[in-house]
Amino acid sequence: GREPWAPARVRGGQRRLGGARGRGEGLRAAGGQQTRPAVRPLAAGPGPGPGPGSPPGAPSPRCAPACAMRPGGVRSFVLELARGPGGAYRGGERLCGRVLLEAAAPLRVRALEVAARGGATTHWLEGRSVGVNAVSSDYAAAETYLRRRQLLLRDTGETTTLPPGRHEFPFSFQLPPTLVTSFEGKHGSVRYCVKATLHRPWVPARRARKVFTVIEPVDINTPALLAPQAGALEKVARSWYSSRGLVSLSAKIDRKGYTPGEVIPVFAEIDNGSTRPVLPRAAVVQTQTFMARGAHKQKRAVVASLVGEPVGPGRRALWQGRALRIPPVGPSILHCRVLHVDYSLKVCVDIPGTSKLLLELPLVIGTIPLHPFGSRSSSVGSHASFLLDWGLGALPERPEAPPEYSEVVSDGEVVAAGQSPFPPLQDTNLSLEGPFFAYIQEFRYRPPPLYSEEDPNPPSEAMRPRCMTC
Repeated sequence: GREPWAPARVRGGQRRLGGARGRGEGLRAAGGQQTRPAVRPLAAGPGPGPGPGSPPGAPSPRCAPACAMRPGGVRSFVLELARGPGGAYRGGERLCGRVLLEAAAPLRVRALEVAARGGATTHWLEGRSVGVNAVSSDYAAAETYLRRRQLLLRDTGETTTLPPGRHEFPFSFQLPPTLVTSFEGKHGSVRYCVKATLHRPWVPARRARKVFTVIEPVDINTPALLAPQAGALEKVARSWYSSRGLVSLSAKIDRKGYTPGEVIPVFAEIDNGSTRPVLPRAAVVQTQTFMARGAHKQKRAVVASLVGEPVGPGRRALWQGRALRIPPVGPSILHCRVLHVDYSLKVCVDIPGTSKLLLELPLVIGTIPLHPFGSRSSSVGSHASFLLDWGLGALPERPEAPPEYSEVVSDGEVVAAGQSPFPPLQDTNLSLEGPFFAYIQEFRYRPPPLYSEEDPNPPSEAMRPRCMTC
């Protein structure tokens, strides 16, 4: 017979094993008819097997989404620009490139698009106290300069199957005529990028991104940027509410516009009328201004500087073109509504016991350097007046006389030409390409005869006009 404790042991094992396995073993131990179901091994292929009418080795329709999500479908997806990483663009140019797609197997593609984006953004936080609470204000602004889109494979509602291998899709965009130079700051930036997106059925979109640089030209060969910049300040040096004398500073530079790598000759005069020595200094300062919601935030940085020699009490110092080289920096950004990048030359005098005497001259850092011929007259004229104002140069009293006509043209040439500098006309329909026009050009550029205030061939007495009283 069965022991009276056997069912209790079976029930205990069921609780210990738990689940369907425990219940199944408990039933078998109790003499029940339920047995453990047989487990069919999984197929070694990618799915449960081909459907009816499918070719051998093809997956069933039920596993199509799973097969499409395999990472081996796209081997590489890269976006390349025609210009290298160091290449820069400007407004009005064409932005060309290509999308490289390498497929490891037949690839079903729904669409392929390329978009170019560019703009300026600013963002910063400002905290303030309201009673016992701290409140922060969020300032943000954005401005868009570039928005272009091009479909390389159009979405028609049906998928396109690409064969295995490497595929190339070229693209091209026309940039707007006016852009803002690329910039990266603490509270804002100006960025441009191209983004390619590959859309496939049952698979998340694949993306590739490439950043490119825009440098908008700033020409310093304009009258406003070629004008000299000057200023003067003075300050009373004080110590314990008593006057220690007057310190004056005047500075001048020959023009407002410069390019990176150029040298700024700084002309300055420091007059120390105090009883203690002072120290003059000069620096090129970059000012970044970020704007949003009517507020602005600034950040300043010194990009180049020089320190002069101390000026003793009652002494006077003169800088006759102290060289201050501009390092490689970004150009000025003046035509953006959310951020500005400005430069200035600051000449200051450190006065002990008193706040420093600071003189600021505006600068514009451009991309097109000073032209040696296009602005020669304006630059030479401004430079000459600049030197005369500071007593560093003088114009010649009398200009040098031109050479005599006989020194340039000999008598033999005139005789050889038949006592006339012009050859006789043989055809009234003479074209401008003939020798006559060439001779006229040569004669036109000959120097004039020597100028003299006294007439070398004065008229005779008979031809001289007489006054009415003689």
